[in-house]
Amino acid sequence: MPDAVVIGGGPNGLVAANLLVDAGWSVEVLEEQESPGGAVRSDRGVHPDYVSDVGSAFYPLAAASPVLAGLGLERYGLRWSHAPRVLAHPLPDGGCAVLERRPEDTAAALDALTPGDGEAWLGLHRTWRRVGPDLVGALFTPFPPVRAGLRLARQVKAGGGLRLARSLVLPVRRLGEEEFRGEGGRVLLAGNALHADLAPEAAGSGGYGWLMSMLGQTYGFPVPAGGAQALTTALVRRFTERGGVLRCGSRVERVLVRGGRAAGVRTADGATVGARRAVLADVPAPTLYRDLVGAEHLPGRVLADLERFQWDFATFKVDWALDGRVPWTAGAATGAGTVHLADGVDGLTRFAAQLATGAVPDRPFLLFGQMTTADPSRSPAGTESCWAYTHVPHVVKRDAGDEGLDGRWTTAQAETMADRVEREVERWAPGFRALIRARRILAPPTLQALDANLRNGAINGGTAAMHQELVFRPLPGSGRPETAVNGLYLASASAHPGGGVHGAPGANAARAAVRAHVARTPLSALQRHLTRRDREGRRAG
Repeated sequence: MPDAVVIGGGPNGLVAANLLVDAGWSVEVLEEQESPGGAVRSDRGVHPDYVSDVGSAFYPLAAASPVLAGLGLERYGLRWSHAPRVLAHPLPDGGCAVLERRPEDTAAALDALTPGDGEAWLGLHRTWRRVGPDLVGALFTPFPPVRAGLRLARQVKAGGGLRLARSLVLPVRRLGEEEFRGEGGRVLLAGNALHADLAPEAAGSGGYGWLMSMLGQTYGFPVPAGGAQALTTALVRRFTERGGVLRCGSRVERVLVRGGRAAGVRTADGATVGARRAVLADVPAPTLYRDLVGAEHLPGRVLADLERFQWDFATFKVDWALDGRVPWTAGAATGAGTVHLADGVDGLTRFAAQLATGAVPDRPFLLFGQMTTADPSRSPAGTESCWAYTHVPHVVKRDAGDEGLDGRWTTAQAETMADRVEREVERWAPGFRALIRARRILAPPTLQALDANLRNGAINGGTAAMHQELVFRPLPGSGRPETAVNGLYLASASAHPGGGVHGAPGANAARAAVRAHVARTPLSALQRHLTRRDREGRRAG
């Protein structure tokens, strides 16, 4: 019997497992799919000569994460690669907002669009340099982040206090209007806010757009060399070399609760895996509580709060193998790893409004990834492995494009939506469709089948809106990985601080489990454990 069972071999589950084995625990990870990684996987399923990332692709949060940095994954084969430019957003007037690798170059590009906006960008970056490190530290620790929070409070006070706090809770449309005279800086912030499900008019979208923009400015939007799978492979290699056990094709269908405490799990084939100390679940909060634990083990308030849990947007994705590079009208987009496609901030608002009213957007906002531009190993020279994703409603009420899409996502409907996505790319890159050698369509049900955590392709484990963050994540009064069942910890993106590949939910859950075990351990047993660990450390040294 292992000390801990981790349900789910996605990035958060693997981070949790690594930290537990580092603490001297025996750990088994049970993954439903036949390979680990969750949404962090790559394959050659579009074309044998092209590497395509199945889910996530760019990793600014991973590059910034102190959790992943502490694992030393470079020693296990992980290597980051960067595109010449971080991000581009072509504008309707033919211009192009560009997030360059250096802030001075971003400022110069914005000044070329609207004089004075470059200095405004540098001002936002100066604020980031002052508060950014402590803000990241606060985000990636359990709530409330006492030490990092105190440091951040001191920096916020020194940097303008309430004025800075006001800027962070502004809607990104308003923040852009206050900071920039032209559309370039505004659309960089607003497009980055929609990496989460935050419309330009949503409270707090300004802070999120600024955060993602400054992460890109500081760390870039790097990609794992060779494909997203390289990140998963490094996490697995580190874990198994330390004695951890990974079992794929093993779906957990129940958390076993005895005497109010998690005692292990039961898998779909009827096998029981006990856990001496803890069970950690890298699954969405509704799945954990409703399906794996069950109402009989939960307080009524938890069940009531689950009725108000809100998912983030559903996702529709298309992968392509192109015979050439994307023929952007805006030449500055050519060297960008990530390209945002929408008719400015107004286009983003229109897109978000259609989603809010249950309509499949007629001109979808696209996040477009040029993977060979970011990592030349992804496809033959002169070609491009690329993808685009957009969002659609979970419950479709109408099709704003008048093509009969109703949310069933049959093969015919998926093809129709993929054609719509391609027409939108073609608006900004005439001749794009003529370059397509092969494509793969990942409609919402397909994404969920590939990774059960992606409910209809929802990539953030629940909305990033303010009403479901911090102490409200995933439910009011939460904010930490502990659950209503002793020894059971939520380790997924449903937990604080939420979505993105950074490992913080898994790390928080692992550390909470270790702290709880230490608190329950009699002093004499703890002293023997520490003495044994110290002797082993001396022998290893």
